[in-house]
Amino acid sequence: MPDTSNHHRICPLCEACCGLEIKVQNSKVISIRGHDADVFSAGYICPKGVALKDLHDDPDRLRTPLIKRNGVFEAASWEEAYAEIERRLPPLMAAHGRNATAIAVGNPSAHKIGLLTYFGKLARALGTKNVFSASTLDQMPKQLASGLMFGHWLSVALPDITRTDYLLVLGANPLVSNGSMWTVPDFRGKAKALQARGGRLVVIDPRRTETAAVADAHHFIRPNADVFLLAAMVNTLFAEGLVKLGTVAPWVNGVAEVQLAVTGFTPEAVTKRCGLSAETIRTLTRDLASAPRAAVYARIGTCTQEYGTLCSWLVDVLNTLTGNLDAPGGAMFAKSAAFASNTAGKSGIGKGVSTGRHHARVSGAPEVYGELPITCMAEEIETAGDGQVRALFTVATNPVLSSPNGPRLAKALDALDFMVSMDIYINETTRHADVILPGVSPLEDFHYDVAFPQLSWRNHARYSPPVLPAAPGQPEEWQTLLKLAAIVQGKGAAADANTLDDAQFVRDAQRLFGAHADAVIQATQHLKGPQRNLDVALRSGPYGDAFGRKPGGLTLAKVIESNPTGGIDLGELQPRIPEMLRTPSGKVELAPPSLLQDLQRATQDLRGLAPDLVIIGRRDVRTNNSWMHNLPVLAKGPFRCTALIHPLDAARLDLQNGAMAEIQNGPRSVQAQVQISTEMMPGVVSLPHGWGHSLPGAKLHVAAHRPGANLNELLDDQLRDPLSGNAVLGGVAISMRPVAGTQPP
Repeated sequence: MPDTSNHHRICPLCEACCGLEIKVQNSKVISIRGHDADVFSAGYICPKGVALKDLHDDPDRLRTPLIKRNGVFEAASWEEAYAEIERRLPPLMAAHGRNATAIAVGNPSAHKIGLLTYFGKLARALGTKNVFSASTLDQMPKQLASGLMFGHWLSVALPDITRTDYLLVLGANPLVSNGSMWTVPDFRGKAKALQARGGRLVVIDPRRTETAAVADAHHFIRPNADVFLLAAMVNTLFAEGLVKLGTVAPWVNGVAEVQLAVTGFTPEAVTKRCGLSAETIRTLTRDLASAPRAAVYARIGTCTQEYGTLCSWLVDVLNTLTGNLDAPGGAMFAKSAAFASNTAGKSGIGKGVSTGRHHARVSGAPEVYGELPITCMAEEIETAGDGQVRALFTVATNPVLSSPNGPRLAKALDALDFMVSMDIYINETTRHADVILPGVSPLEDFHYDVAFPQLSWRNHARYSPPVLPAAPGQPEEWQTLLKLAAIVQGKGAAADANTLDDAQFVRDAQRLFGAHADAVIQATQHLKGPQRNLDVALRSGPYGDAFGRKPGGLTLAKVIESNPTGGIDLGELQPRIPEMLRTPSGKVELAPPSLLQDLQRATQDLRGLAPDLVIIGRRDVRTNNSWMHNLPVLAKGPFRCTALIHPLDAARLDLQNGAMAEIQNGPRSVQAQVQISTEMMPGVVSLPHGWGHSLPGAKLHVAAHRPGANLNELLDDQLRDPLSGNAVLGGVAISMRPVAGTQPP
């Protein structure tokens, strides 16, 4: 008889974190569907969830370490791989110092508790200031603005979508992403429910996105002009006497300073740059202010531009000045069961956030949230002198494709003395490595989301045990990170990861729990690694049992027991101001000085002219990372890496639907297939992010079949939001021309 079993698993492939029901027969996945009983996603699933089977079975996925010898990767044992790292890395560090090393981490680590919670241990062991992540290609502006206003990088105000009457969305496509820095599976269903109860969904975007198509209204906006629209809406609130702070009024600083700062941003002053009429801007503002319960949400389109931090800030200024901050149906804050800094320590006050504790050696870009802009990586490798990067660790990241000016970075990686990658593929970045250490399949690892419950539409606690056993000899990813940390600390490749972790846990327990440390150590002695840390975080968190002092509270065992029934529902979002604030003043800082100063840059730019033709990215429901292009279930169907362009622009530029066009930005150019579409705003072209799988040495056979064009090859790696260091990925001026000899298929 076949051995069949059912498993309940949280999907790790995007921020929606949907609950899955996976059927396994004879150690093979035979079906994946949404878990109807899941307390968070209620049976919703998108195509990415089904692709977990393809990912696990992918013949290109690495299952053994690789060492490059004479330019060719050869399979090696784990012991051989660690020995090679020990042979080459410590002498390099001894000769050139700790800042001769760098480390970069990518998006998949956010979905793996072992990588997310132990990556920092390797970074600290290295002792380098050269720490990079995908955050500066995505959401760092949102995190910086939230930190300056509310006191912590992950204190992000989220639309309370199930109770709102009016949702204004800018530069985001949540129907496809199911939230971004806002974890909200089945956005379509929640949007329909909003409309069914008489609410309105309004979208502002240079493309009529999938979200815009189901909205009650959609308005085109010129890329990189969101800051002008948002500032004009704030201006209108003051000009028309529409400001109301609501319940948070006693805890808000800086209203008068904001009013003064936006004086010049009248609707008439910004209309030319935005492409919206002054009356439309006033109507949007009045509708927002008059709705009983409303929220403004903006995401990657507003973050990946020159004014990313200003846009993120002004969104929450609007939410605050309309009385919708921390109010049911407005913009509220999740209360995570574990790992959230805004539930720990003294409530209502804290150290706040700071930036610029050190600066990039070459560009001088300031540190933000402990890291430098990832677009500084190439220059730090290329530029000779004290502190030149000579060795690099990459962890689940592919910046050669995902960051601007990938060809420059690829050339720089070849100049490194040594490179180690933790990854499941030989991709466009890891092909440059000297050693690759494979991670485990998501189905072989337990799962608990660390970051996303802090960004969730509803409070919850969910845990997934492994679905399938890992291969014999395969270490857990946290153990690999500890072994690497031991090597760079001089403890040697023979150091035992479990012993190292036990010793560190004892030190942490003594620091955090003082006289109660021995009791905590005793209570968790049956656990190890991330599971042990998770149990401590849950039990000492806001819903926890406080190690027996609060009977009935959460423990890891209790959350694990809830897995078959869909996890533990901790209820809808509740008002949290002032207790969640971690600013030194104990107030919402509506007017951070650095943001007011940067607004002067936008004031000067307001008088400039918008380019005739600009490019933006876009997202498809089947992909949000470059490696997803290698999964057959996601790669099938229509070719998606096309350059969307409005018919008027296509006619003006003599471009034909389906033919190839050259897209140029100064000396940089790519060729892409043209797709003529009225969903684009005239003067705007859209090419999706993360493609370009034609580079030699990468082993992504499905992706290479239809490689697509790499948008990031067009982009300038020196163009950043100066406050957050985030790369500018949209609103960049381009030219286009047909490629001779190509005809539509």
